[in-house]
Amino acid sequence: MNNPNTKSDSWAAKNTKNTRIIFYWTSAWVLTTALVTFGTEFIWQSDKLLTSLAILLNVVIGFGMILAVKRYLKGLDEMQQKIQLDAMALSLGVGLVVGLGYSSMDQTNLIPFDAEISHLIILMSLTYIVGIFAGLRKYR
Repeated sequence: MNNPNTKSDSWAAKNTKNTRIIFYWTSAWVLTTALVTFGTEFIWQSDKLLTSLAILLNVVIGFGMILAVKRYLKGLDEMQQKIQLDAMALSLGVGLVVGLGYSSMDQTNLIPFDAEISHLIILMSLTYIVGIFAGLRKYR
């Protein structure tokens, strides 16, 4: 007959598969980012062609990662999509507002160091994680 758990099991399996795919794309993107960062200094000694190819590879894999995340989000249920959307909106807003302020502080020499993009990425990542946990708690 019709097993009511079949649809749920199928959705869980698809969600697990999409999560695994995001992991692979994200891992590849992080590795190519490291290749660009360290390869130019330690492997091919600033060769412009190899650096350009590594950057191109990094960007192409980055777009693959974006598409994997999009597929993952489409596969979530409405509540999980809302939690993700809220967390992403919070992360984008905080990143934009704080990032512009941080850059302005660097440009006007209010801070004794250079504003680095890595600082902004860390802030946005932490904000996203907090947003996910807050959403999970809110809709528990």
